[in-house]
Amino acid sequence: MSFLKNDPYLKNRRCKLRRTQTDAERAFWSKVRNGQFFGLKFFRQYSVGLYILDFYCPAKKVAVELDGGQHNLSDGREYDDERTAYLNGHGIVVVRFWNNEVLQEIEGVLSRLAMETGNG
Repeated sequence: MSFLKNDPYLKNRRCKLRRTQTDAERAFWSKVRNGQFFGLKFFRQYSVGLYILDFYCPAKKVAVELDGGQHNLSDGREYDDERTAYLNGHGIVVVRFWNNEVLQEIEGVLSRLAMETGNG
């Protein structure tokens, strides 16, 4: 693979995901966009290898994944484990939150993220 990050081959898929974001993604993005979160730059739908991350902070090498119920099924967990191992192998820490956590406890989510990024 010639592009590790933001492969042009995945550009259309990334754009579509940005246009059709979930309520949880919209709520999270409203709190981290434009450096609102400790001055850190986050990207939405950023690709690393064949995987498209929900959110990525390159300065801290932290990926934030917001998961719905399908991630709690055995196939979803297996896929997530493979994906996390791949990202960890590239020095990227993966932090996962459930969609309902983001929608109901956004301040708790941000507090945990602050700890993961060394800002808490």
